[in-house]
Amino acid sequence: MEADLVFRGGTVLTLDEADTTATALAVLGGRIVAVGGDAAVSAHIGPRTRVEDISGRAVLPGINDTHMHAAWVGATWPMVFFSDDPPAFDQRLVSTEEERLAALLGAADVAASFGITSYTEPGIGPGEDHGPTGAMGTATLRLYQRLAREGRLKQRVNLLMLFGPIDGPSNLAGLVEGLADYDTATPDPRRFRVAGVKIFADGVPITQTSWVHCHYADGSQGRLTVEGADEAARAEALRRMVVAALRAGHQVGVHATGDRSIDTILDAVAEADVRDQDLRPYVIHGDLATPAQLDRMAELGVGVTYQAGIGTATEPWVSETLGAARARAGWAYAEAWRRGVPASLSSDAPFLSLDWRREVANADAWMGPAGDQRARLTQLLRAWTAIPAWFDHAESWKGVIGVGQAADLVVLDRAPTCAAEMPAVEVDATYLDGLPTYRRGLAPRRARLARPEADRRRPAS
Repeated sequence: MEADLVFRGGTVLTLDEADTTATALAVLGGRIVAVGGDAAVSAHIGPRTRVEDISGRAVLPGINDTHMHAAWVGATWPMVFFSDDPPAFDQRLVSTEEERLAALLGAADVAASFGITSYTEPGIGPGEDHGPTGAMGTATLRLYQRLAREGRLKQRVNLLMLFGPIDGPSNLAGLVEGLADYDTATPDPRRFRVAGVKIFADGVPITQTSWVHCHYADGSQGRLTVEGADEAARAEALRRMVVAALRAGHQVGVHATGDRSIDTILDAVAEADVRDQDLRPYVIHGDLATPAQLDRMAELGVGVTYQAGIGTATEPWVSETLGAARARAGWAYAEAWRRGVPASLSSDAPFLSLDWRREVANADAWMGPAGDQRARLTQLLRAWTAIPAWFDHAESWKGVIGVGQAADLVVLDRAPTCAAEMPAVEVDATYLDGLPTYRRGLAPRRARLARPEADRRRPAS
C-alpha cells in the first residue's frame, strides 16, 4: 500500500501496553498502516507519499485532555486562574455568536499548538444559559454541532451536558427534566460526541468546601453543593441524580473532591447496577480519594481524572486545613494506577495551563523519586493518551500508535528520557487523522504561548 504520509528516522513512542518503540510509521486514509523500522515502513513510500524525516525527534500519540473548558480557554487565554495574572472568575467573556466562534476556534488553535488532538469539554448546556461568562450555555453546544457539521473542529471533542451552573448547586428535578430533552445529534461521533452528563457534588479542599469525613481546622466538614434541606437530603439527591443519569444510559462525570462525596457517588454507581452497559462513569478531580475508595472504583469500573498541578499549587493550603499527611495523601494517581483504576491526567484549563508537559513534570515531582525513569515517563504519557481513550470509549481506535489506529500524532523536537525534562521539550507539529493542525512557527489564532507558574489559590471545576 502506498501511504499518504511516512515518518522515518526518529523515535516512535507507541505508548502501547508493551511500551514498544520504533523508528518509523506510515499513514493512509487517516489511519496508521505500518509501524516498525525504517526499512520495513519505507516499502509504503510511493510517488505521492509525503515523507517526514524525524531524525533526532519523536512521534507519540496525540494528547487527549480529559478535562478542558475549551470555550472558556478561548476567551481568557493566555490568562489562567493558577497564575500571577488570573482572569476574573465571574467575568462576562462572550455575548455574541461571533465571540463564541472566536473563542472556540482560538482554543482549538492553542490546543493544537500543544499537541492536543482530543479533549473533553466538561460542562456545556442549559445550566449555564444565564451564567456569568456567557461561554458555556446551550448556544455553545449548538456552535460545537455546527462546527462538527462543517468539518471545522481541529480536535476530537467529547462533551458533558450541564443542567446546573458551573460550581453551583445541582438540582435533581432540573437534571431529570434535562435528561429527557436535549439534542445529541452529530454527523461523526468520532469527531464530536455528546458523551454524557456532568454533575457537581461539592467544592474544593482549599476553600474547605470538599465534603469530607474528617474535620477541617475550623471544625467544619464542607458540604455538598446539591440542593436539599439538610445534609441527608442533599446526599440523597446526589445519589438519585447519579442513578437517574446512569439508568438513562449516559456516561456521568461527577465533580467530587472530598472522600465523603466520593463515597456517595460510588454507592450510587453500585445501586444503578449498569456495569453491563459499559457506561464508564468517572470522578472529576477526586483530590481526596482514599485507597479503599480506589479499590472500589476498580471494582465498579469507575475512572478518575486528576490535575497534578492543582495538587502542587494547593498543598500548602490543604496542609493548613486538613493536615500535612492528608494533603500529601491526596491526588493519588500513582496509587490509582497500582490498584487498576483508569486514572487520567488533565489540565482543567483555564484553571491550569494547557501545557501537559508541565503537568507531566508536576505529576512526576508529586510521586517522588522513580527507580525506573523510563517506566515512570511512559506511565505519565499514557495518562495523557492511552488512558483518556478509555474515558472516550475509544481505546480500540485511538490513544496509542499501532496499525489500524487513528493517525492522531504529536511530533516533539527530541525524544524525552525522563518526566522532569518534559517542560523543555518543544512541540514541532500536531496531526489529526494524518493531516497537520499545527506546525511550530505558526502562531495560534488568539494567544502567545504563555505558561504561567501555578501558585495562586483559585477554585477548580
